[in-house]
Amino acid sequence: MRYCSLVLTDFFPCIKYTESKGQAQPVAAVEVVPFDFAPGFSPRVFSAHASIAARTLDINLRHAIIQRALYERLVKQYGSDNVRNELQSGSGTIIDMVVRSKDKFVFYEIKTMNSPRACIREALGQLLEYSFWPGSQEAVRLVVVGERSLDEEGAEYIETLRRRFCLPVEYEQVAIK
Repeated sequence: MRYCSLVLTDFFPCIKYTESKGQAQPVAAVEVVPFDFAPGFSPRVFSAHASIAARTLDINLRHAIIQRALYERLVKQYGSDNVRNELQSGSGTIIDMVVRSKDKFVFYEIKTMNSPRACIREALGQLLEYSFWPGSQEAVRLVVVGERSLDEEGAEYIETLRRRFCLPVEYEQVAIK
């Protein structure tokens, strides 16, 4: 059992944090690269093929497909000189998509969850960190991107976050066939 604990401690920062009784950091140290907007698109793989125990699985990488579609949409709207994917946030994280308008920025976080609620839940913390963590570039809009259309409850939730906490949060659908 002790061996398992040591192995898990090496691989899982949360376990390391728990076992340290709060002395260690819950997130591993990250390399901080300054926010420096440069337009463009770094392509990602759209699919992969894996074999597991005599079974073959085709893995469709929805995130990359959504990211490409979002990039193309934003380039049409803002021009290729104002859109970038996979940009360093300035606090050791990478923003899925950034749009520049003069000296202001909009951050997009793409999620592939099955509901807008799940997408918002998964993306919100990341967007807040990208924009408000010390050393980060603040964004004027924080956009959660998902494949499903925003339902009435999701719209109400987003509006509550905007009104009550003055968060510039939005939701955009990028539907992929």
